[in-house]
Amino acid sequence: MIEHQTLQQHLDEWRGEDPLRGAVAETLERIAEGCCAIAEIIALGPLAGPLASAGSQNADGDVQVELDVRANDLLIGELKSAPVACVASEELELPCGLNDQALVCVAIDPLDGSSNIDTNVSVGTIFSVLPMKCSGCQPSAKCFVQKGKQQLAAGYAIYGPQTALVLTLGEGTHIFTLNPDTGEFCLTQASVQIPKDTNEFAINTSNFRRWDGHIRAYVDDCLEGAEGPHAKNYNTRWIASLVAECHRIMMRGGIFLYPGDRRPDYHKGRLRLAYECSPIAFLVEQAGGAASTGHKAIMDVKPKNIHQRAPLIFGSLNEVELLEHYYQQANPIEERSQLFGNRGLFRTG
Repeated sequence: MIEHQTLQQHLDEWRGEDPLRGAVAETLERIAEGCCAIAEIIALGPLAGPLASAGSQNADGDVQVELDVRANDLLIGELKSAPVACVASEELELPCGLNDQALVCVAIDPLDGSSNIDTNVSVGTIFSVLPMKCSGCQPSAKCFVQKGKQQLAAGYAIYGPQTALVLTLGEGTHIFTLNPDTGEFCLTQASVQIPKDTNEFAINTSNFRRWDGHIRAYVDDCLEGAEGPHAKNYNTRWIASLVAECHRIMMRGGIFLYPGDRRPDYHKGRLRLAYECSPIAFLVEQAGGAASTGHKAIMDVKPKNIHQRAPLIFGSLNEVELLEHYYQQANPIEERSQLFGNRGLFRTG
């Protein structure tokens, strides 16, 4: 059997004698322990209880399932023994203060894609580690009002056929696979590189009537295939699990689009900036890809509050840049000449 470096060994090499790095490394170790516990529960499925049963709504208005709550409690329980000042979570209205003398704070989506848990589709945990903005201050939501470029580390765990931890410390994106025999995450792919070109896009096409003209024009042109302006045939994908979508792109390229649309609660996007968009953007950029709102880099967007939503477009560099071109220069579909009005899936005659 090939001997792989463990996550513990990787973090020990990286931290050195630096106190801040030491705090980040210890925090990631505790997150990894929490993810191992969540993986065990998910692997049991219905044997672990009614994991997909709906409960109340979380602070952001989304329906919580049983596993959302259990995952949240598990991760916060682990982080109580880490040098973490406070934790912001999708499942909590306000941050949870832990140790106001600590050097870092953590933002988490404890269980991304939880609506898929009863269908045995891959789900995950997303996390972001940020520097504590002040020393000894009372932890609050203000601790998390930082641009994505301020992140010290970010990653996600994906619970699928294998459980993997995808991590960046700002020095590339690496994949660690859980060895169920030892309970350790082991490095299985270092310095992932997302292909710069792709012919695969992921978007929920049921919302096409609600998209702005730029997104509709881009998708219409993709669907024109080799005969269209992109001169290549595309495949479409949609899993409705952000970590699963991101992992596919990490492995083989692609572009993921969750734009804002005309629905009242979606016009500024649907995914949360602090604990979904920013950590995914950090991972993707470190793997040679790009992440954007369509107008600017996700990593340059400063949240106004911990539950702020944002449009998210990420993936293969050249395809994300092409999509941005549709916002910057290309005419949206409503402004195209009638020559194009009868063409494409999303136009009527």
